[in-house]
Amino acid sequence: MPSGSVNGGSGKKSGAKSAKAISAAAKKSGGSRGLPKQRQIPWMVIGGVVAVVALIAVIAVSIIPKYQDQQELAAWTPSESNQDPSSEIDGVVTVEYPAGQHIDSTQRVAYDRTPPFGGPHDAIWATCTGTVYPDAIRTENAVHSLEHGAVWITYNPDLVDAAAIDTLSAKVDGKSYTMMSPYPGQSSPISLQSWGHQLAVDSADDERIDHFIASLRQNRYTYPEVGASCATIPGSFDPANPPPFDPSAPGPDAVPMDGGTVDTAEVQTDMQAPAGS
Repeated sequence: MPSGSVNGGSGKKSGAKSAKAISAAAKKSGGSRGLPKQRQIPWMVIGGVVAVVALIAVIAVSIIPKYQDQQELAAWTPSESNQDPSSEIDGVVTVEYPAGQHIDSTQRVAYDRTPPFGGPHDAIWATCTGTVYPDAIRTENAVHSLEHGAVWITYNPDLVDAAAIDTLSAKVDGKSYTMMSPYPGQSSPISLQSWGHQLAVDSADDERIDHFIASLRQNRYTYPEVGASCATIPGSFDPANPPPFDPSAPGPDAVPMDGGTVDTAEVQTDMQAPAGS
């Protein structure tokens, strides 16, 4: 057989092997176009990471402001070394008042402040267990609550809108030793009272409101009858139907600020009443 024919067969086999090798190499390198093979994107892994990051962000947004608020209010918490933090609140007025000066339910007091925050008061206190009164209540009952360590928030209904009332209510509703009621005719939109302390503000969003409450609600260094109750004594004061506010000026027979009779028996009753919220 001619040698050329043998060589030709061998060449065909060699060419076929080369073509297969080139084809295999092309497949490994991404096809005949020579493009690299694309890796699959791990979408499930990426989605999981994004979900975890979003959850952490939600938790941070929820917890961090609360922690910051707690840290801030801690600076206004009374202690042996800082007995009256409210002294650092701009605008707080303080007056020394004698305690235990009680009047009966038919008497009025010629208070020196509007609203008052100390002085003679009714022998029965207004319920102050986080009570939001929709209508104005008798002033003489409310002042007695201050003697028990309560903070009383009042507002002029002609100067405060519904949104502000809701904001204030949230600071009081259900929180022991606080109460809130409208006080027609007061000069400032909002006023806060504790025994011997008062703060007038224009806005329900004023941060001093929270500082005042933290500083003076049940601050044992600033109110006379430590341990006295804010709860209702049945048959004495009905928070659902409290004695009404009297807008008229006290008459000439009103008890003066330096008057009133100390009712020892009533003071004893205050101290023995259940210290419920």
